[in-house]
Amino acid sequence: MCQCSDNGANIKEVAREKALAEAMERYAGTKGSLIPLLQEAQEIYGYLPGEVMRQIAARLGIPFSKVYGVATFYTQFHLQPRGRNIIRVCQGTACHVRGAARVLETLTSYLGIGKNETTPDGSFTLETVACLGSCGLAPVMMINEETYGRLTPEKIRAILDSYRDQEPAAVGL
Repeated sequence: MCQCSDNGANIKEVAREKALAEAMERYAGTKGSLIPLLQEAQEIYGYLPGEVMRQIAARLGIPFSKVYGVATFYTQFHLQPRGRNIIRVCQGTACHVRGAARVLETLTSYLGIGKNETTPDGSFTLETVACLGSCGLAPVMMINEETYGRLTPEKIRAILDSYRDQEPAAVGL
């Protein structure tokens, strides 16, 4: 019986562990290295698994509670796996007035997830943000680095379907 997919997963995990070990070695003994090391670890894994944070704490010689505290304080860090496509829905005043609630409702209904959740297939993570700086296009959302404005429920479905047809993007190594 072929176990190619298992071997592929093992190879990927070994590569991640090696990259993390190299990053920890580069930052060893460097004052103020916790945040850059967490950033690099998140880039490697796509999020910050608990075991990775424990390894970082041990390597830097600091309590796990400090690592966890930093990781949960800054919104740039994520403790759960994220989708290949990150959807950010603006909740600013202009978007709110022009129907951001309907946009969010359509997204949650269509994707079957709430805010700050990821679809079971790992395609999308849904987040809300205070402002995307595109008030003239309200209501607005971003998917990855692409901005979509003047949204309606019908437009949202078509936009999401275009991402479902794309090949999955690589996360981490």
